[in-house]
Amino acid sequence: MSNELNLDGVGMTSQRTRDRLVRRLRDQGIRDERILDVINSTPRHAFIDEALAHRAYEDTALPIGFNQTISQPYMVARMTEVLFAGGPLNRVLEIGTGSGYQAAILAQLADKVFTVERISGLLEKAVSRFKLLGLRNIQYKHADGGMGWPERGPYDAIIVTASPRIIPDELIAQLAEGGRMIAPVGHGRNQQLTVTTNAMGELSSEVLEAVKFVPLLAGKA
Repeated sequence: MSNELNLDGVGMTSQRTRDRLVRRLRDQGIRDERILDVINSTPRHAFIDEALAHRAYEDTALPIGFNQTISQPYMVARMTEVLFAGGPLNRVLEIGTGSGYQAAILAQLADKVFTVERISGLLEKAVSRFKLLGLRNIQYKHADGGMGWPERGPYDAIIVTASPRIIPDELIAQLAEGGRMIAPVGHGRNQQLTVTTNAMGELSSEVLEAVKFVPLLAGKA
């Protein structure tokens, strides 16, 4: 087994290092202890290349190839906390599987996770990690994320991990009654983390903070 999928953390991937990250997230305002516990127990070093494993528990985004990144742990925790603020979730759609780390966090909190990735090379690695961790409640699809996964909808929550200029209507249509979607909306340096809620067919949006994500691209690769 390659070190990339090695779950035994040593040195900078040790439990002490994970505990330090969780303390930092708590200091930054993350309050949901369920989410903090899942982040503490999930081996982030298994989701990045061996050469960067010593940085796995830094609170920073890291490259994962294909001009993509694994999100900063704070942002993973923040977006997850916003999604679960309304209570337990049954069906969650993720747009942009990437390394698989965000989906792995969600899968330990929600009943079912559906994740879509446009880059086949990333999706293959992510699926191998899901299997290694025994996460059997994740369904995955190689497709254009902007189209969502309508056949499996509607969803109680949708999380978009790349930045669209505007939220695609296709995704809004897949949001269940009472559901919420979180996405970094905008372009380049002008992106805002936005939560959109569907209340009896009426949509409302709230801007949370400025962020920086890779752009949401169309098509498959």
